[in-house]
Amino acid sequence: MSNTLRAAFWMIGSIVSFTLMAVAGREVSATLDTFEIMFFRSLTGIVIMVTLVTATGAWGQITLTRWKLHSLRNLAHFTGQNLWFYAITVLPLAQVFAFEFTTPIWVILLAPLLLGERITCIGVLAALFGFVGVLIVARPDPAAISPGIIAAASCAVAFALTAILTRKLTRTETITTILMFLTATQLVFGLVCAGYDGQMTAPTGAAVFWVILIGCVGLLAHFCLTKALSLAPANVVMPIDFARLPTIAIVGMLMYKEALDIWVFVGAFIIFGANYMNITLQNRATLRSA
Repeated sequence: MSNTLRAAFWMIGSIVSFTLMAVAGREVSATLDTFEIMFFRSLTGIVIMVTLVTATGAWGQITLTRWKLHSLRNLAHFTGQNLWFYAITVLPLAQVFAFEFTTPIWVILLAPLLLGERITCIGVLAALFGFVGVLIVARPDPAAISPGIIAAASCAVAFALTAILTRKLTRTETITTILMFLTATQLVFGLVCAGYDGQMTAPTGAAVFWVILIGCVGLLAHFCLTKALSLAPANVVMPIDFARLPTIAIVGMLMYKEALDIWVFVGAFIIFGANYMNITLQNRATLRSA
């Protein structure tokens, strides 16, 4: 089996995992707020990570040298994930996923500021096309802008910051360290935010299943995506990720009777095209200069 085909199978795992997390997040939102969801998700994640690190004897790979950058990165992710969990409870799932696909566009715009990377004409053009796609998805009406739309758009910015800071961390840190800090710090963030008023709702009944599922598939989704990127180039892997949109749209229609809005697909296709153009043309430019 070729590496490209193996990468495609790993991306199927990522797509299924992200879809399950969206469904589980919506199902448990009736009994838990977003901070509580994040706390119990992180609690599940830390149990998984401690078990895996202990079983593989990888404790020696974990270092504390860049704890400040880890904390900043995980604060950005915690913020974005809370906004995402809120958005999926008040907006059609396909619309939230379409907004999420603007994350690479924000990376293009923010990387020069935070990483000192040079912004290119291709990057600017991709950002402009991506913005047009966002306008088509949101179709903003000043009188109709809702907290859900603001949350969905803002979570993409937070995820972009997460990606940029992750890129900085991968220069010196192992994946084991990054994932351990991710689950540990977000466990603390979730505990503080969910329990600041002295009240925290513990999941009961079916909610226990949903929060454990969120914790498991959250880690699995990122592992599958990372594995796919290790097997094939980004311009091969990331277009496959676009299959998340029609997948979640069908799930939303079947489970929640959400209408299939053609403009969400049109806008998302433009966002996808902008991302694909940026990846492909940047790769060609890199090959020519090599």
